[in-house]
Amino acid sequence: MEDSEESSDEILARLTSAVQRELAAVIALKARKSVERNEDNNDKHVTVTESEGVPDPQAGVMCKLQEKDDIGRIELVQKLARENCQCLQTDKKEQEKSEHQDDEVTTVQVKEQDQNVLVLKKVQSCRPAPQAGSVESDWRYVVVSGTPEKILEHLLNDLHLEEVQDKETETLLDDFLLTYTVFMTTDDLCQALLRHYSAKKFQGKENSDVPCRKRKVLHLVSQWIALYKDWLHEDEHSKMFLKTIYRNVLDDVYEYPILEKELKEFQKILGMHRRHTVDEYSPQRKNKALFHQFSLKENWLQHRGTVTETEEFFCHVYVTEHSYVSVKAKVSSTAQEILKVVAEKIQHAEEDLALVTVSFSGEKHELQPNDLDISKSLDASDRIFVYRKDLADTLNPFADNEESQQRSVRILGMNTWDLALELMNFDWSLFNSIHEQELIYFTFSRQGGGEHTMNLSFLLQRCNEVQLWVATEILLCSQLGKRVQLVKKFIKIAAHCKAQRNLNSFFAIVMGLNTASVSRLSQTWEKIPGKFKKLFSELESLTDPSLNHKAYRDAFKKMKPPKIPFMPLLLKDVTFIHEGNKTFLDNLVNFEKLHMIADTVRTLRHCRTNQFGGDMSPKEHQELKSYVNHLYVIDSQQALFELSHRIEPRV
Repeated sequence: MEDSEESSDEILARLTSAVQRELAAVIALKARKSVERNEDNNDKHVTVTESEGVPDPQAGVMCKLQEKDDIGRIELVQKLARENCQCLQTDKKEQEKSEHQDDEVTTVQVKEQDQNVLVLKKVQSCRPAPQAGSVESDWRYVVVSGTPEKILEHLLNDLHLEEVQDKETETLLDDFLLTYTVFMTTDDLCQALLRHYSAKKFQGKENSDVPCRKRKVLHLVSQWIALYKDWLHEDEHSKMFLKTIYRNVLDDVYEYPILEKELKEFQKILGMHRRHTVDEYSPQRKNKALFHQFSLKENWLQHRGTVTETEEFFCHVYVTEHSYVSVKAKVSSTAQEILKVVAEKIQHAEEDLALVTVSFSGEKHELQPNDLDISKSLDASDRIFVYRKDLADTLNPFADNEESQQRSVRILGMNTWDLALELMNFDWSLFNSIHEQELIYFTFSRQGGGEHTMNLSFLLQRCNEVQLWVATEILLCSQLGKRVQLVKKFIKIAAHCKAQRNLNSFFAIVMGLNTASVSRLSQTWEKIPGKFKKLFSELESLTDPSLNHKAYRDAFKKMKPPKIPFMPLLLKDVTFIHEGNKTFLDNLVNFEKLHMIADTVRTLRHCRTNQFGGDMSPKEHQELKSYVNHLYVIDSQQALFELSHRIEPRV
């Protein structure tokens, strides 16, 4: 029963207060109708107040809560429902109280032209006290919803220029930068920041602290650059914005010398090695200095073009209609280099093979040895096949050859810990490349999202490939004794993946062993020793989906970073929040929802607090790296079942 209640709390935690109120209203309305049918039940502990006239069907009947009641707890929702209350919100008069009466209200609505533009919620926060080591409590307002411009304005007002921001302000800033693409374009943000930087007035009044305002904008921009890194290289609006605001700072530093610190920080971020003093920005020297500054090579803004040659991609080279070698290669790799990897994997002479692209319509085109940018030249429906040169029109049936049976011998000779370590190395390189923003794009499926979720897609693809690899290796082994050894090998590798905190490969291997085509191999599983069956049962329990994967979540929470989460489940959490809560409420951005999504996305940051580095001898490392980087898999469940029934026919 306790587990069930915990699960309910976790579900409520992924719903915004607006959805919780709607849920409470439905529960309470049902309870009220039930009570009204039972006229003998007059025991009411809470005073219920109804709106005059016809009640609003969406608001329901409202009740007043005591000052310290916690509307986020499911127990209270159920208690109020039993006591004939129908909505967890204050009455309309209380909602319209001004900010000056904040001693009695928990929500403030800011209006312009009789329209809500910002909704704030009163919360208690802790910040460092003047005395070292002490903490003092304070009341502050956090954003619930608002227009993009007003949310940004509130954020800038909330910032202070101390070296360390208080936790709430730091979180608000991070939430905004992580999720702004949901409700505004990068160009909109750039223009808004330029307006705030150049503003001489604020809220209709002369701003007496103009340099402070400018420094706050520059602090936000610095955090934006630090968070997005290479992503801003790809956006023309952001590149132009950075040049513009940098020029503005150069213009202002003579009038406001306090900006020199921000200028130097800006130069450092943009990779500009020249440093200036305030004297250099005097009216007599400003133009000369400005010209000289922009004649410098702007490393940061040009950096992106030099990265492409080292970028990597996954290339599937099909050996048969339903099996392929997964090749991780650099974008600059030639067709010859990819063919060499495939030839080694399928144990065939490279000079006898050729790579051929096959379009959806069946049109074939042979790749030349020096062809580059293979990944970019392919259409979405195109496939790369490896052909034998003497059988140019026929796929080479490698899966039917005795050569494929030697594969099991190779993996059986590998050390399981080192193999798991190399899986961790491979997965970590993918996981560490994922930008937090990729989860936002993936969830909201914004236009062009495919380009912005490449690293995340690679890791998800890898999880699927490892699962198929496990099934492929086992089902291609026709000898029962070696097949039993293979199953034991994969159980040990899964255990090592868990010990190394690589939960992505751990889940993939366990799911691969539980694939229907593998789990039906009764002769194989009967010969697995009891201790291995017990170990596998313990590992399986971590993948138990009951109570929202409670077993996995509890175990993962206890693991110290660096660690790799099971990415499909993390994406499920973000999607649950997204689909369970509206992005816009009354034409205002539901920032409470975006905070919840950003908080989940920050899991990546926590997992990568420390960096992973596995040690093994260079020779072993190279051999295992080649094996792990280029997996041979069968991607057809039907083909896997046919192999399964071939090695262990149905009795």
